[in-house]
Amino acid sequence: MVKYSQEPVNPTKSCKARGSDLRCHFKNTRETAFALRKMPLGKAKRYLEDVLAHKQAIPFRRFCRGVGRTAQAKNRHSNGQGRWPVKSANFVLDLLKNAESNAETKGLDIGSLYISHIQVNQAQKQRRRTYRAHGRINPYMSHPCHIELTLSEKEEAVRKEPESQLATSK
Repeated sequence: MVKYSQEPVNPTKSCKARGSDLRCHFKNTRETAFALRKMPLGKAKRYLEDVLAHKQAIPFRRFCRGVGRTAQAKNRHSNGQGRWPVKSANFVLDLLKNAESNAETKGLDIGSLYISHIQVNQAQKQRRRTYRAHGRINPYMSHPCHIELTLSEKEEAVRKEPESQLATSK
């Protein structure tokens, strides 16, 4: 069993899923995951399906050099730079569905689940080669990633009784 970087606060009300050595770009997947942080499960799944249909863009914040601007990425705490990373969105969507089925198996309320933790790490690079002019060979590397996520149920805060209904202490 693999160790997660962050254990949930309440393990009985949480479920986890992870994927290792996934062949999708680390940088795109990191931006996709960052856009989903603290989002409810249903909203996150709809958002990723909209990304696949090019109806909503993933805002690129950190790895954004050379990324074009789009109106779909405005208003999402970015400067308007965004893309539609299809492969990354598919991998994250599959992990969300996996975590949702884990929650069903655990008996959690699917409607109140939200993404409490999502993290993308770099995996070991995979080396290939490309042939250049004059007999030279250059590396042709891929940058896969590991993804882990935790879904947790929203905790309802206990309301404090008004002062008039509290019992007086003697």
